Amino acid sequence: MLLLSGASGAADAFVFLCVGQVFAGVMTGNLVLLGASAAGAGEDGVALKVVVALAAYFCGVAAGALMAGRGFRVPALLGVEVVLLGAAAVLWGLELVTSYGERLGLLALVAVAMGVQGRVRVTPTNYFTGTLTSLAGRVALRELRGGDGWVLGRLAAVVAGAAVAALAERWWSPGAALGAVVMAAGAMVLETVPARGRFRPGKGKPRPDRGNPAGAA
Repeated sequence: MLLLSGASGAADAFVFLCVGQVFAGVMTGNLVLLGASAAGAGEDGVALKVVVALAAYFCGVAAGALMAGRGFRVPALLGVEVVLLGAAAVLWGLELVTSYGERLGLLALVAVAMGVQGRVRVTPTNYFTGTLTSLAGRVALRELRGGDGWVLGRLAAVVAGAAVAALAERWWSPGAALGAVVMAAGAMVLETVPARGRFRPGKGKPRPDRGNPAGAA
């Protein structure tokens, strides 16, 4: 989860800095940019970029949902994301993206990848407004949970991922997209390796709902 959150931050920072004034995964921000552009604010061409990002993200989510519905496991979904992000990194790193249309294609690749990532887990790893809102509410009510440390970790990972992409863009622009690829690939590897110590049926304490239809429900 932390690696995917970092990949999301890196991908959005790369697209925002290198494609310009648009996000690959934060669709709320893109909708705001679309409204501002419709009112005549912002850079020229932002509206088209936003539309491409929205359409590509939608396609990525749809593809991820179809794959998951047909039995594809998390490593397979992450593999698709890594391939898409890797293709974007290669195109950018080899300086094959020169025209406006090619930048739109690059944006589409990364946005599709973020859409697929959005379907990997129920817990969000590429949009965090709701996550931050829930955490702030629990802090105010003094109802923090044991897993809230991981929530803070995911939020910090987004910032760290964005910082990695921004530093790469500043010091070595051809490698600006590599951070997202490396983090997503790391998540894929961790999902592929069998987990140790995981609960298996028939071992340990019996489940309290076993043999109890009401409890199972």
